[in-house]
Amino acid sequence: MNNIFNERLAYLQKSHHELINKPNNKVYGGNGIFERFENPILTGAHAPLTWRYDFDAEANPFLMERFGINAAFNAGAIKFNGKYILLVRVEGVDRKSFFAVAVSDNGIDGFKFWDKPVVIQHRGNETNLYDMRVVQHEDGWIYGIFCTESKDPMAPEGDQSAAVAQCGIVRTKDLLNWERLADLRTPSPQQRNVVLHPEFVGGKYAVYTRPQDSFIEAGKGGGIGFGLVDNIENAVVDNEIVIDRKVYHTIYEAKNGLGPAPIKTDKGWLHLAHGVRNTAAGLRYTLYMFLTDLNDLTKVIHKPAGYFLAPEGEERVGDVSNVAFSNGWIADEDGTVYIYYASSDTRMHVAVSTIERLLDYVINTPEDGFTSFQSVNTICKLVDKNSSVNKVTI
Repeated sequence: MNNIFNERLAYLQKSHHELINKPNNKVYGGNGIFERFENPILTGAHAPLTWRYDFDAEANPFLMERFGINAAFNAGAIKFNGKYILLVRVEGVDRKSFFAVAVSDNGIDGFKFWDKPVVIQHRGNETNLYDMRVVQHEDGWIYGIFCTESKDPMAPEGDQSAAVAQCGIVRTKDLLNWERLADLRTPSPQQRNVVLHPEFVGGKYAVYTRPQDSFIEAGKGGGIGFGLVDNIENAVVDNEIVIDRKVYHTIYEAKNGLGPAPIKTDKGWLHLAHGVRNTAAGLRYTLYMFLTDLNDLTKVIHKPAGYFLAPEGEERVGDVSNVAFSNGWIADEDGTVYIYYASSDTRMHVAVSTIERLLDYVINTPEDGFTSFQSVNTICKLVDKNSSVNKVTI
């Protein structure tokens, strides 16, 4: 082997080993609801070297990258065999997305991809699969619910950007072998951000949907939907109702969609969702939370005003800037909650909280009054309350 090859090989192996073994320290301060961590947990650079390079010195004497990886983001999450597992959306420099499993012992650092990506067969004229929600259902299967993308056959000639999004479904018992089922069918023209509820509802499967008129615009799609499915192998929602609507001049005025499957608590079902609003700089994605009734999943009983988590600092910069997006979280038996979120369609992060803190936040944080006057009124009430309790030195 030549010197160029050997030198690059040694450098690549050393830098990749250091990256995946880099400790991730907690960032103190913040809002008290959760803690962030210093480093992203996954980036495109975390992808195995064997995905990217041909290590045959004769075929690749300059050790050039043969398959470039652009980003690692929007990961589903599950605790499996005692490990913290992410089903990551990996995007190549060719813009195609695929799924890959990354595993960590502690859920905070040391994430390492399995040797090969997940193999899921395409159907029809699909070109892209992405944003998988991973759900351990009470029927014994692990389901992956994801978005499929195809070129819009009705697009005008010359338009190479118009697309159609639908909901794909796969299932597995071991995260290795995935069975693809029929795509979900609903009354909506397009579907993105579909989530499977982890329990049966009246003997049926339940799904949270995002009714959408076109690939980008929600249109008359009113927010986060809900529907029931008789047969998951041929999933059809006949009646799609909206349980959390878009609202003017909020963080979810343009569109909103559920993130991961909700977490069951003794107070209700905890939901993490994303809200989108338009700005002069483009769309802004943030995360928000709400709580639904234990027995009536369509009844929102608590919903704090504003966002729960928004991109900060370097998180605001990336392929699609000013975006925080989550489709995966893990609740441990001790009540710790690992919230996996992506920033700007580029990299993965983790924030850590607890069931107790999240319930406190959702139940006791004031709801949106939908006007500036009501926001000021909320602040004044808090000031008046603080003046009547023990003085706190500020």
